[in-house]
Amino acid sequence: MENGVLVMHHIPAWLWIRGDTLGAMLSRRVALGLMTLFLVSIVIFAATQLLPGDVAVAILGRTATPARVAAVRAALHLDQPPFVQYILWLWWLMHGDLGRSLVTNAPIADDITGRLRNSAILVSCTAIISLPIALIAGIVSALRHNRVTDHILSTIALSLSALPEFVVGIALIIISSLAIPHWLPMVSLVSPGHSPLETPRILVLPVLTLTLIAFPYVFRMMRGSMIDVLESEYIEMARLKGVSLHRLLVVHALPGALPPAIQAVALTLAYLAGGIVVVEYVFGYAGIGAGIVQAVVSRDLPEIQDLTLILAGIYVLLNILADACTILLTPKLRTRHR
Repeated sequence: MENGVLVMHHIPAWLWIRGDTLGAMLSRRVALGLMTLFLVSIVIFAATQLLPGDVAVAILGRTATPARVAAVRAALHLDQPPFVQYILWLWWLMHGDLGRSLVTNAPIADDITGRLRNSAILVSCTAIISLPIALIAGIVSALRHNRVTDHILSTIALSLSALPEFVVGIALIIISSLAIPHWLPMVSLVSPGHSPLETPRILVLPVLTLTLIAFPYVFRMMRGSMIDVLESEYIEMARLKGVSLHRLLVVHALPGALPPAIQAVALTLAYLAGGIVVVEYVFGYAGIGAGIVQAVVSRDLPEIQDLTLILAGIYVLLNILADACTILLTPKLRTRHR
């Protein structure tokens, strides 16, 4: 039949997954993503098992009697072989049960919900500010290739890319402490049950830190891809035909330059999901990164495992979305995956 939807309806599912459609590509990416998360879960569990010390002793203290330590170990299934512990953890995860904190005995899901919200707000604000600036700066730098503007922007990007997150964060804290009046708080504390959006000032320094860290990678990718496109033959042909600069950029250059930049954006967002660990710790921000640090210090194994696996899931999801956006923005790939 001519209707593509009706044709797809009569194709067996296994052929649809193995086919060359966008849905087939996404199905394969999701399957690979789930396999990746499974392998990551094994690595995470094995790494937590290698942490020094005894969890039961860390919970009860060194003065606890052997009988109490043995009782806690049995209650937490720590007396079971590692393989059994991993299967139990995986089984609970598949049923939506993240378990309980070994330190507070509270459901981990309750603590993670607030931390995820806070981190999502931090990353979203950073993305809204940094990505448009980096993309526009990359386009401007490409248009002014080998000129003063290009050299200045490239030098700034190169300098920022050489600085670790904690260096940028501490530098901003020092600059803010010297400012008069002290309008920006140097510690971004979020009270339990409250949103950081209630006091937007606490977001300024962490967001500025992540913006300065994220800017160079998207800028350099956008600049490089735009330079390649602007030097291509079809852009030269469009210029010879007298196409205006606005139409040349929007209609002809951007569709070819954006796909590589989309990949850089996805990798940057994934990097931010992991990079917030350091930034949140520096500013005392109650997000998922600070939660991982606290869980490691207190040897709260279930919370370490759950938070790390959530970060891995976010990374996999962003890569799948980047692949889909790249295909939709690339005419050749879009035609192939119809």
